[in-house]
Amino acid sequence: MNPIFANIPTTIFEVMSGLAREKGAINLGQGFPDDPGPEDVRRKAADAVLNGYNQYPSMMGLPELRSAIAAHYKHWQGLDLDANTEVMVTSGATEALAGAILGIVEPGDEVVLFEPMYDAYLPLVRLAGGIPKFVTLQPPHFRLTEEALSKAFSPKTKAVLFNNPLNPTATIFSPEDLALLADFCRKFDAIAISDEVWEHVVFDGRRLQPVLGLEGMRERSVKIGSAGKIFSLTGWKVGFVCAAPHIMKVLAKSHQFLTFTTPPNLQTAVAYGLAKDDSYFETMRRDFARSRDRFTAGLKTLGFEVIPSQGTYFLNIDITPLGETDDVAFCRRLVMDHGVAAIPVSAFYAEGAVKNVVRFCFAKKDETLDAGLERLAKVAKEAA
Repeated sequence: MNPIFANIPTTIFEVMSGLAREKGAINLGQGFPDDPGPEDVRRKAADAVLNGYNQYPSMMGLPELRSAIAAHYKHWQGLDLDANTEVMVTSGATEALAGAILGIVEPGDEVVLFEPMYDAYLPLVRLAGGIPKFVTLQPPHFRLTEEALSKAFSPKTKAVLFNNPLNPTATIFSPEDLALLADFCRKFDAIAISDEVWEHVVFDGRRLQPVLGLEGMRERSVKIGSAGKIFSLTGWKVGFVCAAPHIMKVLAKSHQFLTFTTPPNLQTAVAYGLAKDDSYFETMRRDFARSRDRFTAGLKTLGFEVIPSQGTYFLNIDITPLGETDDVAFCRRLVMDHGVAAIPVSAFYAEGAVKNVVRFCFAKKDETLDAGLERLAKVAKEAA
């Protein structure tokens, strides 16, 4: 068996969700909303199944969706993309990531990874034969530093894999961080594979600055997005890839031999959704921010130390004031003894793991969050 996969332990999401099911716990671990997603978008998909085309669509994606993606990014992020040569549709963002890594990275190439990181990054880099070079980010701000980047980048650096907003930290990189990263990419002739799936789930008036839009980065960036995150339809698995034509030609060939294409009815519905009025996106952000604020206030009232959430479905707590030093052990006791599932952030590190941060998902109904807080009150009381 291929040791890259055979030796990987069961993902922490499956472990904690399994324990949550077994114990009847409130699952605030895995990141999916309670809400079923916008009804008009779902109806559009249903109609497209019954009345639309259900055979193989174009490998690159339906023309109407590729045009909608280009128009959407022009409107929201000021990007001027050619829908025919710089936009592709994939079966989810993880497939887009796999295609980008396999298409760009050759055996022996170094790839800079920022930890904590999405758990698919490292095995995909290793599958491509890449050599990971880690930059460990530190709470509570998780900022980039010139010193850390200088240690990670080298003449062998082929790519940097970057997630913004960053899951699991729920932080957004500052303009200074992005400018510093772009400087290193230009200096070392590295391609930035920018995982921007949370681009619309940002709060407090923030807007994402895509790496592809930075000076000198258009010809050396791959931008990845996700309809599942934009519309809270995580099971749809419709991803977007944007890149300059010379990069896209290679990514398209990689995609061809992974999934080839994506369900056309979902593509039709996503094209419709991306053209929705600004009010939809503003309301979505406002509703998630309200849930974040409700859960944050509840945690603080109980005495937990909350690390501010700037985006994504998540927020984190520092368990050090509780007298805890092992996030995995804490999360296991949390679900086994108190009936609340959370995620230990150390699971997102490959080396030098931070062990004092625990992640919760707040993209839930008020009653779910309130029930979770009621159970967490016992944890706070025990630590007092």
